[in-house]
Amino acid sequence: MFGLGTPELIVILGIAFLVFGGKKLPEIGSGLGKAISSFKNGLKEVDQSGKDIVSGIPGVKEVAAVKDQVQQVKDLGNILK
Repeated sequence: MFGLGTPELIVILGIAFLVFGGKKLPEIGSGLGKAISSFKNGLKEVDQSGKDIVSGIPGVKEVAAVKDQVQQVKDLGNILK
C-alpha cells in the first residue's frame, strides 16, 4: 500500500492516536469513509453520463460495430499464421 509497511502504519496510527485522541479517531475514520464513498459515486455518475452522451452521438454504434469486425478479422489472421 503505497510502499508503506506494517511498522510505518503502526507509527502513523500511534501519532494519530496521540494527536486526535481515542474518541475522535472513529469519527475521523467514519468521515473519511463517507468522503471516499461519495467520491466513488460521483465518479460513477460522471462515467455513466459520459457514456450516455457518447451513445447519443450519431454513428457511434456503427463505428463500434466496424471496429469489432476489424478486430475479429485480425484475430482470424493471427490464428491462420
